[in-house]
Amino acid sequence: MPSEIFDVEKFVAMSAKAESCSVKRLKDTVKLKLRMPNKLYTLKVEPLKAEETIKKLKCKIEEL
Repeated sequence: MPSEIFDVEKFVAMSAKAESCSVKRLKDTVKLKLRMPNKLYTLKVEPLKAEETIKKLKCKIEEL
C-alpha cells in the first residue's frame, strides 16, 4: 500500500534514494508518486507549488 506524505521537504529529501517520480496532473491538484525500492510514497500539491517541487527532485521524472 502507498503511503501519503504531507511534508514537501521530506518528500524532496527522499527523492535522492528513489528510482523514479511519476507526475499525475488532475483538475485541481498534482499528485507526485515517488517509487522507492520497497514502497510507493505520494504527495498531493497545488499546480503552482508542484512546478517548484518538481524542479527540486533528484530522481528521474515521468509524466503520466
